[in-house]
Amino acid sequence: MPGLFNEREKMLEAMLFAFGGSVPVGKLAEALGCDIPMARNLLGKMADTYLSEGAGILLREVEDNWCLCTNPEYYPVVQNLLKIKPRRALSRTVLETLAIVAFKQPVTKAVIENIRGVNCDHGVNRLLEYGLIKEVGRLDAPGRPILFGTTEEFLLFYGLRSVEELCNNSVLKEV
Repeated sequence: MPGLFNEREKMLEAMLFAFGGSVPVGKLAEALGCDIPMARNLLGKMADTYLSEGAGILLREVEDNWCLCTNPEYYPVVQNLLKIKPRRALSRTVLETLAIVAFKQPVTKAVIENIRGVNCDHGVNRLLEYGLIKEVGRLDAPGRPILFGTTEEFLLFYGLRSVEELCNNSVLKEV
């Protein structure tokens, strides 16, 4: 995208591309030699530019980390190139489990099962397999049950910047 970015924005783009994953805004600011508010401003402007230009990639913020992502409009051709099998749609059972984890996190299997009224092993295992939830610790209780929470992949998948945004977003409210 020649001519669209100033020198600092080009440096940010290069760092994000080379890193290949999400990078904390503080780390980007430090590498760029500027303060965090300036880095956030530059990143926000870049994100808006990618979006307004309909670029093949997007710049996304997730929990104060930034990453370059494929524009969903062009994901099918990327899937074709990389021979990625399309992800199957999440079943109702898995979506219900995901919604409970998302809104109640950190949460144990026992709490999920209590809310759903049925065993949740399948749902939890699928969500772990898809990278939408992860183990975030252990409950300080007998047996030290595993606590589950959502992942950065979950936030990216649903277009959220943070878990707090769930309360203001209707994506999962219908589940």
